[in-house]
Amino acid sequence: MNHAENKENWGIFQSSETLPSLFLGHGSPMNAIEENEFVEGLRNLSKTIPKPKAILCISAHWVTDGTFVTAMENPPTIHDFGGFPKALFDVQYPAPGSPELAKLVQSLVKSQNVKLDYEWGLDHGAWCVIKHIYPNADVPVVQLSMDYKTSPEKHFQLAKELAPLRDHGVLILTSGNIVHNLRMVAWDRLNEVYGFDWAMEVNQKVKNWILQGDNDSLIQIRNHGKEFEWAIPTAEHYLPLLYTLGTKLDFDTISFFNDKPVAGALTMTSVRLDPDLN
Repeated sequence: MNHAENKENWGIFQSSETLPSLFLGHGSPMNAIEENEFVEGLRNLSKTIPKPKAILCISAHWVTDGTFVTAMENPPTIHDFGGFPKALFDVQYPAPGSPELAKLVQSLVKSQNVKLDYEWGLDHGAWCVIKHIYPNADVPVVQLSMDYKTSPEKHFQLAKELAPLRDHGVLILTSGNIVHNLRMVAWDRLNEVYGFDWAMEVNQKVKNWILQGDNDSLIQIRNHGKEFEWAIPTAEHYLPLLYTLGTKLDFDTISFFNDKPVAGALTMTSVRLDPDLN
């Protein structure tokens, strides 16, 4: 990718091997401390990805008025949930931040005014998954928020502006769920691989559109009928997927992993974009 048009000083983020881009289905916060096949799927990622200089994370759990990027040296671990065991609240993920990456993100994004944030930290959409990939917390992590007033089209456009980071040692990692309806969850089947028919139908259609490169259908998610209204009642868990797809490069290959439903109305399907340089 030619970045000659960018006048920013890339600083420590010099050109390097192009990294994948990931959308991770995060599911229950309990995945942070439990052992299951989804955790194993996350753990396997570090074996096949070059160690990044830093991670830029877009989580379903940081939705704001405006767009912000964490810029502190040491982001706190945020336990933004309730009703879970003390062991989950005891988890700390002391990954450093990267003020350098925060400022780089701020300079790359032209479509929105990105502001530096010194208060948020790492929410559970971030640390619950990243801790399994890099358990030593030795990769700096920066979070970018999602502006709730921004259209899906504009989220997708913003993501395109982030794509150059992949060539500079930054792992772009987003965290949400394609199908996420807690009101319709079968709580008695919370730990079972099980999906309602409508959830499976929506999940498969979204996967097909990803493989076909049908970004219009993926962006216009409110135009596809009642099953999509059930599967995606609110946008915040779905929008991170658009950020991953917005960073897709022409030579990327697409693969899915952890591609299973749980509790009827959640899917853990995760998406991986890998540069195919052959």
